[in-house]
Amino acid sequence: MATATTYGARAHARAQEGTRAEAMPVVPAREWPAPPCEAGHLVWAESVAGGNYTHRVLARGTELRLTDLSGDACAHLLLYAADRPWERLNVADTVKVQWNAYLGEGQLLLSDQGRVLATLVADTSGRHDALCGTSTLVRNTERYGDGTPQSASPAGRELFKLAAAKNGLEPRDLPPSLSFFQGVEVRDDGSLDFTGSAGPGGSVTLRAEQDVTVLVANVPHPADPRTAYVSTPLEVLAWRAAPTAPGDPLWEATPEGRRAFLNTAEFLAARGLA
Repeated sequence: MATATTYGARAHARAQEGTRAEAMPVVPAREWPAPPCEAGHLVWAESVAGGNYTHRVLARGTELRLTDLSGDACAHLLLYAADRPWERLNVADTVKVQWNAYLGEGQLLLSDQGRVLATLVADTSGRHDALCGTSTLVRNTERYGDGTPQSASPAGRELFKLAAAKNGLEPRDLPPSLSFFQGVEVRDDGSLDFTGSAGPGGSVTLRAEQDVTVLVANVPHPADPRTAYVSTPLEVLAWRAAPTAPGDPLWEATPEGRRAFLNTAEFLAARGLA
C-alpha cells in the first residue's frame, strides 16, 4: 500500500487496526486471551518486549502479575504513591525492616515512610534481586557498545527515565529498583553470585496496598555474565481485587510487617481513603 501521500499513509495506518504483535498492550484489557480473572476485572494486559518498558497507575487493591514467558525476561520495578511521588519504593528499607535480602511470597515492598506500597502475594520463580538495581548507560555502553533507549541494548535506567517522564517524574526521582526473574545470592565472602532464571513461565503477583504508579523496564540484569544482550518478552496483567486486610496471614506474619500495614491503614484512614 502506497504511503507517499497523506491519504495513503492514513489508509495504511488504519489497515493495521486489530493486528496483534508479539509484544504490545491490548486495549481493552478484557480481550486478552485466557485472563487470570473474570475478563471484566482485567485492567491492564500487555506483553513487553525485551529492551522495552511500560508504566501504569493502579488503584489500591489491584493485583499485578508479571510472567517471564520465555525464561530470559528481567522485570526491573519501581513503585510510587500515585498522588505523592515523593513517597516511593525504598529497597533498603524493604530489605532491612524485614530482615531479608531475598524477595519471595509474603514480602512487603515498603516506602521510605514505613508504609506498604505493595505485597508480594505469589511467586513461582524464586529468582529475584534486591541488591544490584538496574543497568546504566555507562555500563551498557562498555558491555554492548550502546545503552541509549533507541539502541539494540538499552539500559534500564535510561528506559526508567522515559517511563518516569510520562508520569511527571524526573531522573532525580529514580531510586534503586528491584529485579524479578534473574536472581543474585550473596556468597560467604560478601561477593555476589548471579543465579539467573528459573526458566520459562515463572511469575510473581503483587497486590497494590495504595494507589501506585508502576514503572517496569524489561532489560538484562546488570550481573548477567553473558556477552550478548539477552532479554525476552515479559507478560504484564493486572486485575481488580481487594487490599490486604487485618486478619489476613500476610498482615499478621511478622511484627515489622504488621506495623507497616498499620502505618498504611492509619494514613489512608486520615485521608478518607480506607
